[in-house]
Amino acid sequence: MKTFPPFFRLHNRFILTVLLILIFIWSLSSIQWNSDLFHAGGIPTMLQIFEGLIKPDLSVDVLLTGIKGSWITLAYAVAGMSLAIIYALIVGILASGVLNSNRISRIVSKVFFRGVLGFTRSIHELIWAWLFVAAVGLSPYAAIFALAIPYGGILGRIFADMLTDVPEQPITALKSAGASRLEILFYGYLPLVWSDMISYTMYRFECAIRSSAIMSFVGLGGLGFQIQLSLADLKYNQVWTYVFFLIALVILVDVWSKFVRKGLTERKHRKGIRSGWSSVGFTLLLIAGSWMYITFGEKADIVELLSDRNLEYAKKFFGGLIGLNQENPAFLNRESWEISLGLTYETLMMSIMAIGFSTAAAFLTVIPAAGNMADGTLTLSRKWYNWIFYGLVRIVYIFSRAVPELVWAMMIIFIFKPGLLSGALALALHNFGILGKLWAEAIEDMDPRPIRNLATAGASKIEIFFYGILPFVLPRFLTYILYRWEVIMRTTIVVGFVGAGGLGMEFKLAMSYFHYTEITLLLLCYMILVIMADFASESTRKAVK
Repeated sequence: MKTFPPFFRLHNRFILTVLLILIFIWSLSSIQWNSDLFHAGGIPTMLQIFEGLIKPDLSVDVLLTGIKGSWITLAYAVAGMSLAIIYALIVGILASGVLNSNRISRIVSKVFFRGVLGFTRSIHELIWAWLFVAAVGLSPYAAIFALAIPYGGILGRIFADMLTDVPEQPITALKSAGASRLEILFYGYLPLVWSDMISYTMYRFECAIRSSAIMSFVGLGGLGFQIQLSLADLKYNQVWTYVFFLIALVILVDVWSKFVRKGLTERKHRKGIRSGWSSVGFTLLLIAGSWMYITFGEKADIVELLSDRNLEYAKKFFGGLIGLNQENPAFLNRESWEISLGLTYETLMMSIMAIGFSTAAAFLTVIPAAGNMADGTLTLSRKWYNWIFYGLVRIVYIFSRAVPELVWAMMIIFIFKPGLLSGALALALHNFGILGKLWAEAIEDMDPRPIRNLATAGASKIEIFFYGILPFVLPRFLTYILYRWEVIMRTTIVVGFVGAGGLGMEFKLAMSYFHYTEITLLLLCYMILVIMADFASESTRKAVK
């Protein structure tokens, strides 16, 4: 593999940083910066929302509704992820090519199944939910399948990459011993990547909790549905009560996932093994409880989905998407393409503004959020107030990333008028907490010795950051920025559902008016945008390595 001198790599990173800043500034030109951005009552509304934050509704009825909504949100997430894992394991193994005996079949298998995984993960889970609801109605299975398909695609892609990167030596030894392909898979590949698979799956499960809440916005119940109803009634104190339930649920899942990962990876100690098996037992119990609730509590019948009536609805809906019995479908109309491509450009601008805002906010807060800065390990300066700033910023990070983008958008449009800025701010508020956490962990993982030398020489905190920390962590910072931009690109369509502009707003209108071929056209534009973002991001990441 070709490598470049350190100076050349540093030069590339500097140029890329400047280029990204210029692109962000360019994206700001798509907004008309004037007083028309705000609603006439935007500031009073903002004050009411803030008042609801500090005085949430803690009445018994609201708390009971929040508990029930939390359970529904959790049950949908668990059921969806259980199907996603099955799908990801099967298709991910096939996409890795480890079961193929010759080179040609391996290439064909990789190309085909990676294409399947790419298609299923490129469409956001809320879009899948809309499609399933339109096809089979308001069934819990609409939310479960909508979670399972994209998350299965994401997990499958990662699983395939993990299997592909397994060292050749143990696999060669098994082949020499005459092991079959399945034996090599179960005794060679999987044991080497099992802990990493579990770790990443638990991380995606944390994300599935937020996605499950979003599913509720198509009328499928849960915390998101309660937040939507409270916002419609302008009961901001109830909104924040349900948001706090969602934050608590995300934190609990985060703690549980760390416990699972720790228990299953500490194989050297008997205590770790016992902890791992207890974690697995609890996980299986939760999966069983979720499916039992969906089957008996929600009275969801999988057989009913295959009834003649639902099959007829599905046939009509998907037939409409491909333009059956329509003389001039939108995806074959030039004028429709021009309008949709204009919306695609707006969506691109929204995503660039969102990652720019979140990057700026994370950059300004990441220093106090790093544990080794708070305890003085890097700067050799221990101040009592550093821990106060550390705690405050970390709480803000948790709060920021625990609230889904759609929830932020629904509150922001009460302050700002619908448009690109509202969507960009909603996306930035959610991703700011994620970026800040990832960046802080990057600083915590760095070698402290060079930084201590700077501190000993009398460098200030600003000088330590720009001359010691930033050159070391900049590649990871840029990688995380590009990764989150890919995620933001997939999510832009979602904030448009509540009037935040771009493709999402037009998509919701097309769904409401049953303009099926227009839905297909918008999905095509959306997928083109996501593929372009993936390609640009991957190429840029290679340039900074």
